[in-house]
Amino acid sequence: MKTRVLSSLIMLPFFVVLYIGGPALAAVCLILGFMAMRELFRAFGSAGIKPSLPIGALALLALYGIEFLVPQAERGYASALWLALAVFASFLYLFDVKGRRLEDGMATITGILYTGFLSFHITLVDRGGHPLMVWLIFLSAFGSDILAYLAGSALGRHKLCPAISPKKTVEGAIGGLVGGVAFCGAFGALFMPGLLAHCLAVGLIGGAVSQLGDLTASIFKRKLGIKDYGNLIPGHGGILDRIDSVLFTAPLVYYYIWIAL
Repeated sequence: MKTRVLSSLIMLPFFVVLYIGGPALAAVCLILGFMAMRELFRAFGSAGIKPSLPIGALALLALYGIEFLVPQAERGYASALWLALAVFASFLYLFDVKGRRLEDGMATITGILYTGFLSFHITLVDRGGHPLMVWLIFLSAFGSDILAYLAGSALGRHKLCPAISPKKTVEGAIGGLVGGVAFCGAFGALFMPGLLAHCLAVGLIGGAVSQLGDLTASIFKRKLGIKDYGNLIPGHGGILDRIDSVLFTAPLVYYYIWIAL
């Protein structure tokens, strides 16, 4: 527990960048997306699968390039072209028929979409019309994670998904929902009172979605036969272990804003 808390302090500089926002935040998200992609590809490698990191990295750079270099009116078309080219490149990677397996191409596009495209939504929220709501991405994810851990440790009796993550409990999952609502609600009351109802809604939905993100990462690890994606952060594992829930809450917040606001 002590190691986890101390390791969490590593995230403090990121929250400074989160406060600054703009290109600085986009640059950090680009770096984190690449680091998470590299960890995922290494995990695939442990199972004998060989995705292409160069293709993934180029796709990630192109995605951010579209956001900052292409006029807003044309970004929709450019994004559709980006997706098509990412898929094409992942499939062309398989043209080395003797040296590549089908799984290599599938893993490449999975990494691009999972770690690159989903994390990119942090930048989209920051550059949208409600930049303060970018905080809800992390508050819903980390609030859910913290309260789920505390509630599960103190009250956990009933297993949630033992085949995926034996330590997770129903009581912990409920605590995670409470945590998402509490963290986002407190932030909304202090900084966005006019959007408090929306902050509470994002906290509730985000508390659930963040746990789905964590469970999804656990499925990958279980299928690949690994415990953590890395060892960069003591007590937490790698970057992907730390942001797995954020990868799900970032799109949630972005599309919630698009639909509800």
